[in-house]
Amino acid sequence: MSNDFFSGLLSSISERGRTLLRRTGPPHAKQDASDLIELCDELLSGAGEASGTAIAREVLDRYHHLDQAGRIAFFLTLARSYGPDQQRLQQAIEAWRAHPTGDGASDLHFASEPRRQELFRRLNRAPGGTRELVALRADLLDVKDGHDDLNALDRDVVHLLSSWFNRGFLVLRKIDWSTPAIVLEKIIRYEAVHEIRDWDDLRRRIDPVDRRCYGFFHPALVDEPLIFVEVALTETIPAAIAPLLAEDRQPVPIERARTAVFYSISNCQRGLGGITFGNFLIKQVVEELRRELPKLEDFVTLSPVPGFMQWLKNADDLPLAEEDRKLFETLEQPDWVDDPELAAQLRSALEPLAAYYFLKARTAKGRLIDPVARFHLGNGARLERIDWLGDTSAKALRESAGIMVNYLYRLEDIEKNHEAYANQGAVAASSAVRRLLKSDSRRLLDMRST
Repeated sequence: MSNDFFSGLLSSISERGRTLLRRTGPPHAKQDASDLIELCDELLSGAGEASGTAIAREVLDRYHHLDQAGRIAFFLTLARSYGPDQQRLQQAIEAWRAHPTGDGASDLHFASEPRRQELFRRLNRAPGGTRELVALRADLLDVKDGHDDLNALDRDVVHLLSSWFNRGFLVLRKIDWSTPAIVLEKIIRYEAVHEIRDWDDLRRRIDPVDRRCYGFFHPALVDEPLIFVEVALTETIPAAIAPLLAEDRQPVPIERARTAVFYSISNCQRGLGGITFGNFLIKQVVEELRRELPKLEDFVTLSPVPGFMQWLKNADDLPLAEEDRKLFETLEQPDWVDDPELAAQLRSALEPLAAYYFLKARTAKGRLIDPVARFHLGNGARLERIDWLGDTSAKALRESAGIMVNYLYRLEDIEKNHEAYANQGAVAASSAVRRLLKSDSRRLLDMRST
């Protein structure tokens, strides 16, 4: 039976429940958070399937008509008043201390669960409930800054979503020109790395023989990609993005392709932020490509460096000579990239700093500064090459002085690299990148991370 059948059945149950409840008042009227809380209490106290499904649907419908102040009030109430049952928890603690058995530990575990988690589980029974709760999490992220008491609420939502969206429920789908238009439209909309301008641009990325696109989907979010990756099949490891996306490029004959390039990875659902899909996606796509094209030898990324220029501007303690600081001011000129002599000077100064940025610079908490580096190195990739002027778009020049990087996924080294990074913070990098770090010891002497 199809998802549409079950969705229709659930909607029918919900509508019958609404009839039984005989709710009055249009759900589109302006809502108050206190009214919504009363419905939530009713949902938690009830046991009937039809009435519970109807109340859950009504809670979600009425939530949509809260203004931002109402949503903040709603979230704060869930955070402050829907925690664990304190009396039950205290009894479980005392029982555990008296008799620390397995059953006691289980009782303590369930007693410590906040009531809001059961509320979210019941809301998820409504037709379209999973999609609605993902959107609710996005709303929570929008208002969470400045409200530290919402952090526990966010952790609870993430805890449940992580279970509902674990790898076992995800479906890998190849996306090509035969994919339904509703999905293709979302690929255009969600592309976050290299903008897809129109349908012709999309077709150039997914239709030619040397192009692939894969996405993860979830049964509860029909035709709604969670994350997708765009792949170019090439003869060698590329150093720039423009040739891969050129309108007039010639496709690579598939029998000559030796490299699979992951040049764009886009998360699609803001409400699922913090729930990792990308590492599973890349590894599964590698396996798919190896089965289809056994002659492929290298699996690499062509990745942006979105935080490099911001780091460089804020790194006041870098021991740079005055001449270098003046040189870097020329990066504000829009046409510096067209001056070969100036570009060569900048390359000599910036590449060693980029190597330091990837290999040594850390945040105050000891993490690598670059989020893209954290993702790929955490997945077990190796920093293979720094690509000077790999992306000369205005955005890339502003964010990274045009620098891109290749991360290499060598299957036999992935686990070793992942363990070294996770346990010691060690960055797997090629000798070419490490040589860049040593190529200008005067500039990099005694550098400290910001």
